[in-house]
Amino acid sequence: MFTPTPIRQIFLSFLFTLIAGVLGNQTQAAQGIAQYGKPKYPDGFSYFDYVNPNAPRGGTLTLPNPGQRTSFDKFNPFTLRGVSAPGIELMFESLAEGSADEVSSIYGLLAEDIQVAADHKSTTFRIRPEAKFSDGTPVLAADVKYSFDVLMSGKAHPRYKTTFADVKQAVVLSEREVRFDFKNSNTELPIMVGTLPIFSRNWGKAANGSMIPFENLAFETPIGSGPYLIESFKAGKSIVYKKNPNYWVDQLSKPLNVRVGFYNFDRILYKLYSDDAVRLEAFKAGEFDALVEYRAKIWAKGYVGSKFDNGILLKKAFLNHNGAGMQGFAMNMRRPIFHDPRVREALGYALDFEWLNRQIFFDQYGRINSYFTNSDLSANFDGPRKPTDAELKLLKPLKAQYPQWVPDAVFDPMSPAPSTNPPNSLRKNLKKARDLLAQAGWQYRDGALRNMQGEPFRFEMVEDGPFFLRVISAYMRNLEKLGIEVDIRTSDFALHQKRMNEYDFDMTTIRFPDSQNPGNELWDRFGSQAAKEKGSDNVIGIQSPVVDALINEVTKAKNREELRAATRALDRVLWNSYYVIPQWYNPTHRVAYRKEMRYPEPPLYYSAEPWIMQNWWKEESK
Repeated sequence: MFTPTPIRQIFLSFLFTLIAGVLGNQTQAAQGIAQYGKPKYPDGFSYFDYVNPNAPRGGTLTLPNPGQRTSFDKFNPFTLRGVSAPGIELMFESLAEGSADEVSSIYGLLAEDIQVAADHKSTTFRIRPEAKFSDGTPVLAADVKYSFDVLMSGKAHPRYKTTFADVKQAVVLSEREVRFDFKNSNTELPIMVGTLPIFSRNWGKAANGSMIPFENLAFETPIGSGPYLIESFKAGKSIVYKKNPNYWVDQLSKPLNVRVGFYNFDRILYKLYSDDAVRLEAFKAGEFDALVEYRAKIWAKGYVGSKFDNGILLKKAFLNHNGAGMQGFAMNMRRPIFHDPRVREALGYALDFEWLNRQIFFDQYGRINSYFTNSDLSANFDGPRKPTDAELKLLKPLKAQYPQWVPDAVFDPMSPAPSTNPPNSLRKNLKKARDLLAQAGWQYRDGALRNMQGEPFRFEMVEDGPFFLRVISAYMRNLEKLGIEVDIRTSDFALHQKRMNEYDFDMTTIRFPDSQNPGNELWDRFGSQAAKEKGSDNVIGIQSPVVDALINEVTKAKNREELRAATRALDRVLWNSYYVIPQWYNPTHRVAYRKEMRYPEPPLYYSAEPWIMQNWWKEESK
């Protein structure tokens, strides 16, 4: 994935064990590598198990705006400023492709084979001679190096520099061979560099040979190797991609296994709608083919009518096996009002999830109880329990070295998020909140909750639209009972994103992307350095030496057991630091679609919107 917000939909995959001795320096090449153990698919496999290799090709797939994006002002998804066009990732490819039915694996796409050094401190890719960019020029090692160097420069979004900080350099070995050198041994890095987006050195070259600076590229047509080209667009309103008639994969003598059953449509059209209500009515009117619904009430009440009754339109909730990650109200740690952990804990007691689930969400959601919810990497995956010996081996030295950064509660069973289910109640929870606030020096007097200086407890909640107002209003009512005032500010997606990039907020809703195999992206999400760089995913502003140390343990893990111990230790520290008021997650993907649409059995790990775009097809009416 290569969207303007998170980079994270990078399909992280798996690392390949190889024989390369210091003396003999023997190497072994393979199409696929696994981070732990062996890849599921052997060299020469025909296609991924989760695709339909005989899917009909042709037709147009019409989709609405993904997420909350209601406009766009550029084609370049790799820079900080602006909002890129939906679907622009269709124009870019990487050296390797992730598999969606296993954890942490990649297989060669632009690269025909991959060699990983025995010490895991470098990885070499050999590029297929047939691989070409959309302008007909070959994809060369120099383009790979150029892509890496640009993304690591100050010209691209700063999160690339944070995420790939352990990659020392890209070295051109020959016209079609490139080696990535790593600063240290890290089993995830070969996977990460394999999924780096690759673009041409000629992107932005003017007719006179001059180059437009990368950070200034806006509506200059990208030069990538992906299956689609931009056919037409209306600025901020719609964009049409057409299948590249000279797509390099289609010119091969035999089908490329990682592309069989992918990208079955001749055209993909995105229409951007102003809000959810307009989008739903447009779907019912037949203006597009499929959509993923994120609003529980709309799913329960809106997808009804004669077209659903007679089967013209269909709806289905697909089981969600993805790790749910973390979603919640995030506090900006750059604000002094949130510095005391007792204050942050108290604010969590005012959220009544059970009431919200009954009254607003039609009981469709489960509660977030971890930063790795719905995954075996969660510290409470198998129920509340104390840390294992492997977790204690990581936590105890950190407690001794940084006692103020390791809450005592990390050594207890993981506590769930506050609940109002009996014998608990909102009244009891608010009393706990009041006591915590009093311990932190906040007392109710003169009509408000005030500190020792008499200043009222007041903060601003910012959101990228009005759709969350019912939830926030319910939460505000409970905060008001504690004497806390909340100002709500809503804006469109572009302005909201600008505020997030500048960290100009007190509290906001965050949604950290799912990952079945977390690693270096955690530096951008929770690392101290990222908190100092505008535009990072560390909107919370966490700057903890303990969190940094545990992220380092995650990235150093040599097997799944070590990874599990490290993520669970990190989970305990983050959870008991109360940086986020946890919300909820959806155990299904809610998809509505026209009856002509067809799909294969979904893989284990996928995002619904890319799955529709990549693996669905349309059955023409007879």
